[in-house]
Amino acid sequence: MSEEQPERPKAPELSGVDLARQALVAAKEQARARGAAAQQKKQARRGGLRSGARADGRDPLPLGAAINRLITERGWETPAAVGGVMGRWPQLVGPEVAQHCEPQKYDEDARVLTVQCDSTAWATQLRLLAPTLVARLNEDLGHGTVKVIKVLGPGGPARRYGSLRAPGSKGPGDTYG
Repeated sequence: MSEEQPERPKAPELSGVDLARQALVAAKEQARARGAAAQQKKQARRGGLRSGARADGRDPLPLGAAINRLITERGWETPAAVGGVMGRWPQLVGPEVAQHCEPQKYDEDARVLTVQCDSTAWATQLRLLAPTLVARLNEDLGHGTVKVIKVLGPGGPARRYGSLRAPGSKGPGDTYG
């Protein structure tokens, strides 16, 4: 039993002009490769790459420009801006609020800024100021950078363990936060 294979369409044979074009393209690629290799050998003999009269990526940069370039290349614009906000916290919220409330961390994925206050009264006050503060931060950082401010109250006192404590007792933990 013989199996018949369908005939494949043959590629059209190239004429003289098309063959010449293919040969020219191949010759140009080989010449380019030889020229690049020769250029690399020449630069290696001279001691490596050198900067010419025109500015390029190898020229020295001022420190601020180098840091800005690094931030842009790595995609750190938002974390760097938020870090700047944490450094300028007293100017943004005022000295009185800054004395009692301190930014702790920023979650870039959820866009949540966590702030801890030293008393429940200041935590309540900051919760009331949160919408205004979010608007002010977004005005400074760019729209949508901070969506929510998570306000934490003060941490409770250290848990004491001893013979006079009831097992599982949290003590005065219900009055904090």
